[in-house]
Amino acid sequence: MGKCTTDHITTAGPWMRFCGHLENISNNTLIGAVNADNQEVNKVINQITGEHGGVPDTARDYQRRGLPWVVVAEHNYGEGSSREHAALQPRYLGGVAIIARSFARIHEANLKKQGMLALTFADDTAYDKIEAPDRVSIIGLTELAPGKNIQLRITSKDGTSWMTEAKHTFTREQVEYFKAGSALNVMASRLSDKSSSSASL
Repeated sequence: MGKCTTDHITTAGPWMRFCGHLENISNNTLIGAVNADNQEVNKVINQITGEHGGVPDTARDYQRRGLPWVVVAEHNYGEGSSREHAALQPRYLGGVAIIARSFARIHEANLKKQGMLALTFADDTAYDKIEAPDRVSIIGLTELAPGKNIQLRITSKDGTSWMTEAKHTFTREQVEYFKAGSALNVMASRLSDKSSSSASL
């Protein structure tokens, strides 16, 4: 995709009335983003069925099948207003990672708080090699650590594959967010542990 602001990720306007209803507002997820493969908005290929459909519908189909999915994005992904929903909605629909050439700083932090992987290509030219039918495998997530690159395997429709690396800016605390599913889950766990300790005194 090309330029992708938070308004492309979660469109405002009439959708704002659903801010308190995650299931409904998730139906606008990435519907404003331009697909670099076909230069159209809200039209992506479903890698299982081979059919084209809207982003939210395709994401929900993957989710029903238990298949995590990723977004491959251009420079400065998530620029614009700092909408929490722009990070929350992809996570809610089963997304696990945004792999971009670069991120808007606030949105990158929001993704991490929601337990999503915010990754950037170590080799910027890798972005241009990825095609719509390709599958992305993220290798070695159990070893996610500050300053350590992550391996990506890109598998083409014909079965051939190639490797590239992704960088990240996760701190130790943010790695815990990812492992727990979100920053809120980490906080809830700590509060629960604290309550249990107090009760046993």
